Amino acid sequence: MEMNDKNPINELIINIIIPILVLNKAGKYLGDNGQTYALILALLIPAIYMVLDFIKFKKPNFISILGFVSILLTGGIALLQLEGFWFAVKEAAIPALIGVIVFISAFTSKPLMKLLFNDSIMKVDLIDEKLQEQNNQPQFNEHIKKSTIFFSFSFFFSAVLNYLLAMRIFQPIDKSLPEITRTQILNEQIADMTWQGYIVIMLPSLFIMAALMWYLFKGIKQYTGLSMNDVIKEKK
Repeated sequence: MEMNDKNPINELIINIIIPILVLNKAGKYLGDNGQTYALILALLIPAIYMVLDFIKFKKPNFISILGFVSILLTGGIALLQLEGFWFAVKEAAIPALIGVIVFISAFTSKPLMKLLFNDSIMKVDLIDEKLQEQNNQPQFNEHIKKSTIFFSFSFFFSAVLNYLLAMRIFQPIDKSLPEITRTQILNEQIADMTWQGYIVIMLPSLFIMAALMWYLFKGIKQYTGLSMNDVIKEKK
């Protein structure tokens, strides 16, 4: 697992997609307690990555934590053989929880959108200099607060879509069917939720994020006079 250069796509694959595939497919190859072993294996992948990443970068990896919690909840619900409603609750709960955290951060000294303002991405010193020159720091802070609140709404929107999609996919499974058959049907439902979720949830979220970034940089231009090209650092 190469972590010299943190790539969000690679992190999603390692921490979420691969563990979900393991949880859904590996159980049938691991004997009588295959689902339990598959859950343990699926949990180990983001857990090991999280530990190695923390050793290297000295800070928690949010995607690893999200992957671990998501797999734990999915596997736990599957092992307890709960009804599809609980899968819908789980699918909605994670983005809703993230949305609450983002929303609360807007009212602290470090709103989440402020994380974009670091030296590796933007010319922070230049932005601060222009804000001081034009005495617009308070107005800009308020703009960041509003941007963070809007960002939290994107997670609440995803939570609603997740819930509706999960309620459609996770239909009740006939309890008279053999356990192996019921497990297979449930695994197929989880797989359907995985790939359909990326299409139904991710595409609207991308549009929302694009609109949010436009709003953020509109504020930068309004309060500093700098364009996006002026403040974004070029990759060397």
